[in-house]
Amino acid sequence: MCKAIFLDRDGVLIDNQQYYYVWKSDQMKFVDGVFENLQLLQENGFLLFIVSNQGGISRGLYSKEDILKLHDELIQTFRKNKITITDILFCPHHSDNEKCLCRKPEPLMVEKLIARYNIDKAESAMIGDNESDMIAASGAGISGIKIEANQNMLPFISKLLQ
Repeated sequence: MCKAIFLDRDGVLIDNQQYYYVWKSDQMKFVDGVFENLQLLQENGFLLFIVSNQGGISRGLYSKEDILKLHDELIQTFRKNKITITDILFCPHHSDNEKCLCRKPEPLMVEKLIARYNIDKAESAMIGDNESDMIAASGAGISGIKIEANQNMLPFISKLLQ
């Protein structure tokens, strides 16, 4: 079994202070320390996953294709920095418009990745900046690490690696 870190996208990896919905490459600004932090996690044997609510799709602000294109650019940027993102799952729904089983705080996206990649729940965690991330982690049976939005996550990673 593998150990893994599940990462929320906006506010954890991508700084979303200027844009609440990030869906174009010119909006993509990384949170301070993100590359070094992900490299550190990877060096310590964690697979890295991104799990993100993308309700702007449901709201008609951008398309699924826009997010897939941004995620391709995100993966390439991480790859250039010697970071492998094993997989990305996102929920295109918004609770204002419809009900679904995948939108965090529901744990379905995390549970799918756990099953698909044979993840050891006891050795894995979700890093997020919202209570919905913590509820999703708990529902999937993994630890949740709540950080402040758009802050360097190194202090939390250091505790995790002790």
